[in-house]
Amino acid sequence: MKFIDIDFTEPLHEGIEAMGYKECTPIQEKAIPVIQERKDLIACAQTGTGKTAAFLLPILDRISQCPDDSKIRALIIVPTRELALQIDQQIEGMSYYSNVSSIPVYGGSESDMWSRQKQALSSGADIVVATPGRLLQHLGFNYVDLKEIDVVILDEADRMLDMGFYEDIVKIMSETPDSRQTLLFSATMPSKIRKLANTILNDPEEVNIAISKPAEKILQVAYMVYDKNKVALIQSLLEGKDYLNGAIIFCSRKSDVNELSRALNKLNLHSAAIHSDLDQKERENALLDFRSHKIQLLVATDILARGIDIKDLDLVINYNVPNDAADYVHRVGRTARADASGIAITLISDKDQSEFKDIEVLIEREILKLNTPPEIGDSPVYAPNSKRHHGFNKKRRFYKKKK
Repeated sequence: MKFIDIDFTEPLHEGIEAMGYKECTPIQEKAIPVIQERKDLIACAQTGTGKTAAFLLPILDRISQCPDDSKIRALIIVPTRELALQIDQQIEGMSYYSNVSSIPVYGGSESDMWSRQKQALSSGADIVVATPGRLLQHLGFNYVDLKEIDVVILDEADRMLDMGFYEDIVKIMSETPDSRQTLLFSATMPSKIRKLANTILNDPEEVNIAISKPAEKILQVAYMVYDKNKVALIQSLLEGKDYLNGAIIFCSRKSDVNELSRALNKLNLHSAAIHSDLDQKERENALLDFRSHKIQLLVATDILARGIDIKDLDLVINYNVPNDAADYVHRVGRTARADASGIAITLISDKDQSEFKDIEVLIEREILKLNTPPEIGDSPVYAPNSKRHHGFNKKRRFYKKKK
């Protein structure tokens, strides 16, 4: 389906054309008609499938037909500040000809940030894009009126619940009218998402876009390596790679992000760390330096695995095997975008081999496994528990520990 065939206002079509959108993605084709019918929706689709446009375009179209600057019309709740800023920028681009206002609401240390957010929330903005904690802080001062909201969108809902925002979301939803339309977008659909959906949605339609396998142009490789040798292995992999446009190293823990970034900088492999404990300015500066190629390396938690638009990424390294197999797909999906090629390297220790086998089952592919170079150290034997993976039929490789 083409965007030109959808019943949007002419100003919005002009914005869509300016953004370069032509063909709808599967999530857009399935979700937009449901949203236009004002039905509640549960949509399961991973990052990179076009889900942001899927919910923004019909909402922008609706608001532009009945403008009212005196109240908040739509609320988009997101897990991170980066995603709030990115969605706000997309609203600005899509609604360039539609005169729809928006405000991102997120935490930070800038002196005038609170007052700017308070002013916008008090006087009314068409669309508010907010992180749960910051929005609740504003709600506590009784100058935010959510009683006339027409639609609430929860984006990256599974990530928000992983971050402990379940109660915050329920509290925010209690401040909105029962007549609202509620749209829940999630990359995965665990039981806790179903529980939330049963609490806040009314007879929802469901749209499921199966999780995509990593793009064929991603070269996927794994190294068998003990934890103590991981930094040396990364140094070996990155030295002399000045031609890289950029690389992200994903860690599962914030402490690993800090330690690895410091270790790489000592080796003159200049990197910046990104995780949720850093203040907004530090995170923005790190992304700005990376996007402008002042640095080639970002070391990050899964905060960067979803939703954040980073172009021209050549390499992804998984310092830790992610506990959730779907997170592997999100991580490596940061590279090889827009028909480009890319490399994804995962470091497998002796402790997380079963988790890696779960990944291979999910993507229905056995990934090439290499030993640690002998000058760096020994390699653990690859021997995941076969009883847990009876659905994987391909021939397995086992690697003997080097002497």
